[in-house]
Formats: sequence, C-alpha cells, structure tokens
Amino acid sequence: MTPPHKKQDAVLDDEAREKIHLDILKRTGAYHASDHILLPSGHHTGEFIEKTLVTTEPSFTEGLGAVIAKHFAQWPIDVVLATGPGAIILSHCVARAHPSRPLLLYGVKGMTGGKRKVTLPAEFHRLIREGTKVLLVEDLVSTGSTLKLLIELVERHGAQVVGIGALWRRTKRAEVEGKPVFSLVARDFPTYPPDACPLCKKGMPLNEEFVRRREHRRPSSTQEKAE
Repeated sequence: MTPPHKKQDAVLDDEAREKIHLDILKRTGAYHASDHILLPSGHHTGEFIEKTLVTTEPSFTEGLGAVIAKHFAQWPIDVVLATGPGAIILSHCVARAHPSRPLLLYGVKGMTGGKRKVTLPAEFHRLIREGTKVLLVEDLVSTGSTLKLLIELVERHGAQVVGIGALWRRTKRAEVEGKPVFSLVARDFPTYPPDACPLCKKGMPLNEEFVRRREHRRPSSTQEKAE
C-alpha cells in the first residue's frame, strides 16, 4: 500500500504541473484567468481557454506534446491518431517525442443525419490493422463523444487503443470507454447564470469580448476569380 504522504506528494506534483501548463497557455494568449467573462451560452465564468490559440506557439506546443509523449513512453505505440486542426498539431509533437517513433494519422470529423461521425481516409486503412497499437490525442476532452467514435473506428480495424492524451480534460472521469486519459490540465472552470454570478455581485466589469468576436467577426477567405 502506498503511504499517505506519497499520495499527497503525487497530488501536489499534479497541481504544480497543471499550474505550469496553465502558465504556458497564458503566455500563448489561450488561457484567461482572474476575469469576468461572458460565454456564448449566456453564463459567466472567471477562467477560459481558447483552444484555437493553444498551438500558435510552436515551441510551447512541442513542450506540451513532449509531456504527453513522456507519460505514454512506457507503452510501445505504432500510430498516433487525432482529429481537428489543434489536436493534429499537438499530436505531431507527441509523435515526434515518443520513443517508438509512431506514425501520425488523422480522422475527419463530420455530421450525418444530425449525428457525429469520424471518417478515416482510405489511404490510412492499411496502417491501422490487427495488432496496431494506437494513442489517441485530443485538444479538449469534454463529453468524450469524438473519442468514443475514434475508439470504435480503431477497434473495427482490429487495432488497440492504448490510451488518450489530451491538452485539457473538462470531465472528472479519467477514462473514456475504459481507456485511460492523461491530460495536461484537468479541471472544468465553473460557470454561473447571471443572476447567481459571484463575480457580478463583486461588481467586476463583464468582459464580452469572446461573444462579440463570435457574433461580429467572420473568418477571412478568398476564392479564385472566374475567368
């Protein structure tokens, strides 16, 4: 049995590591703390992570990916699999740092009939087969719905998911479909309805930037001109 002080030390180590990771995210501009933020849902919060900004600093992303890779270094891994731009960038760093030198593959998220789906490009099928060991990488784990689809997809090809690495885990559950989840940040920032918000009661100004940005700013694009 592990002595009590050992468990306490482990908890303190986890908290210290999370504080370091949050500080890194703050330096990228992705983590906002000690604020009073209006969310698109209408609720208020004091902390917020803009996951799209997490991977904008390559050196920081490499360091975060290396931490995930180190956690899973004891397991031989053939393939790192991810979906979505942020997770794919992070997974590239994980794959580079893992001692097994795994391949990096990606699935494509979509919707069919109002239901989520994940598609594995046909050219990757030969790379995920019977006995292949797969590490899934996500930027955000919330409900785990995308991860469940990925696990189903991997197992359908006869391969095995050895674990899940993530930047941020909002759920308290440390596993999805029986697969262990290791995350750099494991917390769900509390949110409040306006009439029960303690930040409102303190008189803190409300930061509406994220909602304004969503409502008034649109992605820039260009297209080929007709000839």
